[in-house]
Amino acid sequence: MEIPSLANLKKDLSYLPEKDLITLITDLAKFSRENKAFLYFKLNERDQPNLFVDSVKEELDEAFQVANTRNYHLAKKAAQTIRRKLNKALKLSKNKADQAELILYFCEQMKKYDYQRHGHPVINNLYHVQIGKAKKLISTLHEDLQSDYEYRIEELE
Repeated sequence: MEIPSLANLKKDLSYLPEKDLITLITDLAKFSRENKAFLYFKLNERDQPNLFVDSVKEELDEAFQVANTRNYHLAKKAAQTIRRKLNKALKLSKNKADQAELILYFCEQMKKYDYQRHGHPVINNLYHVQIGKAKKLISTLHEDLQSDYEYRIEELE
């Protein structure tokens, strides 16, 4: 079966009545946790613009607190797992400032929990790649925001 293009799907959706659209969206939300989270954030972002960032930060905090970093192998696995959570969350937001904020927060938490103490190349590489992603995102933002984020990047490096 060949999947139709997004434009064709959009066209087909425009012909559906409101009741059918609600049913379809509800079914999509039931399909996966990411779809449900995306729908929740989109419905509530006007009222609470920081809801997405705050909830992802809470999730990352919890993951960092329960992570086992006794040796380099466990620390590496924990950092990779937390980074996967971060990447899933970043897919839910198209706002570059939010994405940069979350990546910087991830790096700050890695520094706070002292993941670099192991000197493991995978952990160090993961950290520096995230810093690079943040720099790239920050370069696309407004100048005022850039200066705010540049200060945080300097502290991380």
